[in-house]
Amino acid sequence: MSEVPGAGKVARFSAATLVESGAIALPSRIRPLEASWRIAGRAFTVDLAGGHNIWLHHAVAAAAPGDVLVAAVAGDPDFGYWGEILATAARVRGLAGLVIDGCVRDRHELVEIGFPVFARGLCIRGTGKDTSVGGLGRPVTLGDVTVRPGDHVVGDADGLVVATADALDGIAARAADRVRGEAEILDRIVGGESTVDIYGFARAAPRVGA
Repeated sequence: MSEVPGAGKVARFSAATLVESGAIALPSRIRPLEASWRIAGRAFTVDLAGGHNIWLHHAVAAAAPGDVLVAAVAGDPDFGYWGEILATAARVRGLAGLVIDGCVRDRHELVEIGFPVFARGLCIRGTGKDTSVGGLGRPVTLGDVTVRPGDHVVGDADGLVVATADALDGIAARAADRVRGEAEILDRIVGGESTVDIYGFARAAPRVGA
């Protein structure tokens, strides 16, 4: 996982911890092809026309090492927008990963290459190369979340989050507090306390009958 300025503040935390600390969750339909993959880095945004992936080629050439490509698809997601060739090129360029609200292909090869890909699914349909629609470095919308160039993205097996660069310090501080607090709660659970007592939940009245 490549390091970029700012990413280290939040990269060590899980996506679940970060979303509880103020980061914004991206759509849960976008999942890692391999559960062990993690990404953290600055968003390099890509706007794709349905059925065309030419702007991903340009993005790989234009993005800086450590960037995470974040691609929105305006149209049908069921094409193989990314595969072995682009993953190899992105890894050579030192990019940190791909987040795409669309499908990819060459799953076996992508796992072997080890370049982290978070995608909506798999599809073997090939793509065209029309440059008349789409582009780079503009705000893109995934689900109901807008991702802007320079935002920071973190992802793991549980999902993806995004945050603006100026929010990272606060999110990181809250995440660290949360991790410490949860460690104490886990110790208390191991020590025999119930979660009902730890959290101060009202005791439920016993249910009579089925």
